[in-house]
Amino acid sequence: MLFLLQEHAAESGGGPASPFEVNFGLFLWTWVVFAILLYVLYKFAWPGILKATEEREKKVRDQLAEAERVSTEAKAMLAEAEKQRTDARNTAQQLLAEAKAAVDKERAAAVDKVRQEQEAVMARTRLDIATERDKAIADLRREAVDLALAAASKVIERRLDSDADKKIVLDYLSRVETE
Repeated sequence: MLFLLQEHAAESGGGPASPFEVNFGLFLWTWVVFAILLYVLYKFAWPGILKATEEREKKVRDQLAEAERVSTEAKAMLAEAEKQRTDARNTAQQLLAEAKAAVDKERAAAVDKVRQEQEAVMARTRLDIATERDKAIADLRREAVDLALAAASKVIERRLDSDADKKIVLDYLSRVETE
């Protein structure tokens, strides 16, 4: 394409045939157009570009300051959260220790209560056994007296007065027990 343009320019006689040839008219107009374009850009576009760049720079500075502030707040919140977590862990351990102590205390109280109830039951049982033994001994004595009287009446072949006979036998038995 470039070749066609160069060939067309060469035929029309308007431009250099080689890219190494310098055309001062073209060179001058290129610089004039460049200077005009530079002036227009400097006058109209440059203030807008500069303003946009300064606004962008200010926005970036503000964002960096905000990021720094947020980072500081996050570090403070993290430290506070860590402190609260430590406090919560300590509180939980303390509550567990208190609960364990309360359970141990309740267990010891329950064991003592069961032991006291067991001792009370054993004491009542011993008392009941002693009472029943004394009662059985008394019944056995009465039966022995009745049997002894029945045997004596058979031997004597006569019936003795039961109240007087019982008194004699009981007196005899109490003298035998004391000796």
